[in-house]
Amino acid sequence: MPGDNALATSLVIAFLLMVAPAGQAAADNAQDAIRAALKQWTSDFNAGRADAVCALFSRELRYDFRGYPERGYDDICSRLHKSLTDSSRRYSYALDIREVIVSGDLAAVRLVWTLTVTLPNGQTVTSIEPGLDILRKDGDGKWKIIRYLAYEAPEPTSRNE
Repeated sequence: MPGDNALATSLVIAFLLMVAPAGQAAADNAQDAIRAALKQWTSDFNAGRADAVCALFSRELRYDFRGYPERGYDDICSRLHKSLTDSSRRYSYALDIREVIVSGDLAAVRLVWTLTVTLPNGQTVTSIEPGLDILRKDGDGKWKIIRYLAYEAPEPTSRNE
């Protein structure tokens, strides 16, 4: 019957209108959770809490950093423990999240990390590291970094125009 098609179409449209806001709310909640996890990571790093810092990374982590060979979870956590317990230097990160895109249990985060290292003589060295983190939501509901790419930004150059 022609009326049945119209009724079915109306029901589908009504259902989609109800689900769309719920889907957006879920994505917004995921974005908030990811932003909070990255901010907590920054606090933990700056406080020297290496175990808490490593907790954001998935055991299946693969990463590319500054053109070095691809590495994994054990590599990064070993380096973080060594760096954060080195009393001769002080490491500090600042975080600038540019964009968070969530699709189901996966998310991509475009961000820029600014690392400041204070050397024993008091001199500081700063590097700006734009990157892309890929996170997946674990069975326990926590977001973990499974992949990331980061590279040091080149020194700005002046142009004569």
